Amino acid sequence: MSVKVFGKGTLAARRRRHLSIRKKVSGTPEKPRLVVTRSNRNIVAQMVDDVHGVTVVSASTLQAPFKDFEGSKVEAAKKVGLLLAQKAKEAGICDAVFDRNGYKYHGRVAALADGAREGGLKI
Repeated sequence: MSVKVFGKGTLAARRRRHLSIRKKVSGTPEKPRLVVTRSNRNIVAQMVDDVHGVTVVSASTLQAPFKDFEGSKVEAAKKVGLLLAQKAKEAGICDAVFDRNGYKYHGRVAALADGAREGGLKI
């Protein structure tokens, strides 16, 4: 007997891809996992230490620096990446493993990663 875990559709496909990624990617205190979560309006990035199960630093378009942001969602994602890299440097983190959370590496997800790299984070 087979059990349908995900069903059909776009969300199910993203969850399937995410599980495939998470089998290979794990964060440590020295090299946390950079997780990207996006919605239609916002994007959230957090660096997670999977050993202790804690979020080390996070940044999103819901925070104060983005209150009066004028620009595209891709530009906002890049700025979130830069902000996250700055916070990571302050926390003493310079390396990370990238977890795209099942999203395609394109558009806002790629812009966030590029912004983090420009901010000095090694992904």
